[in-house]
Amino acid sequence: MAADPPSPVVVITGASSGIGAALARELAGRHASLVLASRREQILRELAGTLGGAVEVVPADVTRRADMQRILDRAVARFGRVDVWVNNAGRGITRPSVLAISVEDLETMIRDNTASVLHGIQVAVPHFQARGEGVLVNVSSMLSRVPSFPVRAAYSASKAAVNSLTESLRFELEKTHPKIRVMLVLPGVVGTDFGNNAIGGGVDSRSIPGAQRVEDVARIMADGLFSGPLDLYTRPEGLERVLAHLRTLAGG
Repeated sequence: MAADPPSPVVVITGASSGIGAALARELAGRHASLVLASRREQILRELAGTLGGAVEVVPADVTRRADMQRILDRAVARFGRVDVWVNNAGRGITRPSVLAISVEDLETMIRDNTASVLHGIQVAVPHFQARGEGVLVNVSSMLSRVPSFPVRAAYSASKAAVNSLTESLRFELEKTHPKIRVMLVLPGVVGTDFGNNAIGGGVDSRSIPGAQRVEDVARIMADGLFSGPLDLYTRPEGLERVLAHLRTLAGG
């Protein structure tokens, strides 16, 4: 009788709340070994205490490359490897108009949402290359493809850059390391505290009609880690909405 495959070792950044915390709960229920990273160590430890199983807590600031390297080092020291790395940490910003966005606003969004992902890529991918396999997950946003909410324009731009980095990495790896899976997750509005935590304030995402349950987003992500689309829309209508937007731009 064949032995069961080993439980995957999954790193999640931004794991103290929102999608990251929900994904941690979902994967713990599937017996994954977890490495949870966030600046909020106490909240992470409280979450870890509710999960059971094997959990490593790593306080870290994802805008610092050295902190991301420390996450990997702690994961390898505890579990011997990383199978899945989820670049989830990020934040929003609210400005009344594109004309009101300062260079500093855009630099902050690039630092928090784009450079943090690049740090994760540059730490995790060499580990996957050495192992010959792995799953990299970059969490983006529907606003990166259909930027229909102008007050989030700087955020949308930073996530569009994440999309481009992700797609470029796929092209880079597909011939040399075909067993490294590079995923992009594109949620719409999710019922989390994202809006409350945005720079400049914002509408509580949980109060927006039709906001997707964060537990559903986590389940869809967990289901898609090892198979299925590389661009994962967490709502079934997501892809068609993007295609409709592109057809409109093209005059179709």
